[in-house]
Amino acid sequence: MRAKFLTTSLEFGGAELAVRAAEIMLAPLQLLMAAPTLLFLAALSAMLLRHPDVSFYEIDRVAFGLLVIAVAMRAMIQRNRLIILERITWPMIGLTALVLSSLASQPFNNEAWSLLAAKFIVPFTLFHLAKLVFVEERNFRSFEIFALIVLAYLSFTAIAFLFGAQSLIFPRFILDESLGHHADRARGPLLQAVANGVSLNMLGLIALHTYRRGSVRGLKVLLLLASVPIAILATMTRAVWVSFAGTIAALILISDSRIRRRACVALLLVSVLGAAVVMGSSSLRSALSDRLQERGPVDYRAAVYAGGWEMFLERPWLGWGFHQMPDELPRHVSGYDERTLYPHNTYLELLVENGIAGLVLYVWLMYELFRLGRSPVPESESRGFLDSGFHRLWPILLAVYWANAAVVVMSYQFVNGLLFALAGMLSAQRQRSILQQESSLC
Repeated sequence: MRAKFLTTSLEFGGAELAVRAAEIMLAPLQLLMAAPTLLFLAALSAMLLRHPDVSFYEIDRVAFGLLVIAVAMRAMIQRNRLIILERITWPMIGLTALVLSSLASQPFNNEAWSLLAAKFIVPFTLFHLAKLVFVEERNFRSFEIFALIVLAYLSFTAIAFLFGAQSLIFPRFILDESLGHHADRARGPLLQAVANGVSLNMLGLIALHTYRRGSVRGLKVLLLLASVPIAILATMTRAVWVSFAGTIAALILISDSRIRRRACVALLLVSVLGAAVVMGSSSLRSALSDRLQERGPVDYRAAVYAGGWEMFLERPWLGWGFHQMPDELPRHVSGYDERTLYPHNTYLELLVENGIAGLVLYVWLMYELFRLGRSPVPESESRGFLDSGFHRLWPILLAVYWANAAVVVMSYQFVNGLLFALAGMLSAQRQRSILQQESSLC
């Protein structure tokens, strides 16, 4: 009898120990599932601060993987569909399949697979994850605060670089001339002046929207908005300047908000004052004048575009294959001795590497992104982050992305991830609107 009791006690104790061990092992996963918004924003932060040329334990891939696992497990527990197929999903699938088929026929190249992730897999996944993560106004509030913090960081870094305060710039790899491009400009952690300018422009629009709807106001936000034109100027990139000027003009023309129009006029005045300050310094004035008069990039682009068009004519339908253009382009361009040349144009690269099929899928995808902003706003969200004001702002956000994609290849995870995360929020809102309409008819 006593032996039986001891056996039962041991079995019970062993079972309890196993349960506790399982609880301890699952505790980190439970913690991740409990805060998907913070995990999503942490993944975006890792994509911003970890450039592919910087060896830092692939922290962006780790954060992205944890995000996927946590959101997927949370969706399973809550019995939510992880992926809902809709119109915008099909061009995503088509582009990814087209590129994968191209890579499958090539020898393994780690850089090519990393580019596939940055251009397509990561942003497309973030689109679907954002639909599951950002479902309540408190989630959007966290995103707004995140956008303001990142904008403040990028603006501060750009202005510090402009005025020679390199000791204030972090991370230090931003100052490493052997990494990335445009080491003589305010290029930020993305190590590319145009990508930095696109991020400043898009985040500035989000900050302006946040201020307009009153969720975050005060002198700090106004000072942050006032810093954006100076940070844009610090990129020393004409395409970024033109894009920012077009953004301000579009906001003034289409805005029905007096607060937004006044803010835009104020930004114009700050831009003028910032330019005046720059012109007051002989070194900055000389750098600005050199950038305005520089012909080298224009001549280079003309040669590269002509060579790229020749490549397209040789293989128009399916192209040369993913990530094949940089190595093949020097054979079609004269006057440059480099063994590798980059097109600096997203659309030209798509056309050359993936042919007409790839460009058609990409245009279809961009059209579907545009359509998201035309969806009705549910009455319960009329005063939320995705209100009618954001819907009017959405075409401008897309235009900023499209315009700069014409002067750089959009292979930056943070920029792509930010855009497609916003698109995922809009897509989820459209589905909620459809459900509300259907419930009201029943």
